[in-house]
Amino acid sequence: MENNDNTEVVIFGGGCFWCTEAVFQKLRGVESVTAGYSGGGKESASYFDVASGKTEHAEAVKVVYNPAKITFLDLLTVFFATHDPTSLNKQGADVGEQYRSAIFYTTEEQKKASDKFVEEINTSSGSGTRVVTEVRPLENFYEAEKEHQNYYQNNSSQSYCQIVINPKLEKVNRDFKELLRKDFNHETE
Repeated sequence: MENNDNTEVVIFGGGCFWCTEAVFQKLRGVESVTAGYSGGGKESASYFDVASGKTEHAEAVKVVYNPAKITFLDLLTVFFATHDPTSLNKQGADVGEQYRSAIFYTTEEQKKASDKFVEEINTSSGSGTRVVTEVRPLENFYEAEKEHQNYYQNNSSQSYCQIVINPKLEKVNRDFKELLRKDFNHETE
């Protein structure tokens, strides 16, 4: 994964990549967010191949961030707060392995922090529900087709955006004000 001396890369799978992309685009210190596919065994991936469930890839986003402006712990906190990490292969109405919760790390520090975060959630859970988020090294990332990039920004009036993405963005606006970019419109349509 490309990065310069000032940035790091992590891949997050948190259900539909349109949702995850929209969430991370709002955060200061995030240099770029790219929708794509990761975690499968096939040499390539497309939306229709991944949606078929035959590639083992997850819909995911590549987050390039500046750790001097936002910590990996902050990214983890937002990631776990904006999807259900206890739901196996399902987020809301999106069902299938391609919607699984996953962290594809690029550094050992990210792995250690992710494992610790999952352990802390599991030990503090009063309900006994366990986190099913897979934490594994990044092996591949395939950029999604152009129509899937910046999906919320380009389609915010669509019903999926209104019903599924807007509540996530409202939560980020409310619960993570201190992490929001100053140059981004934080209103949801």
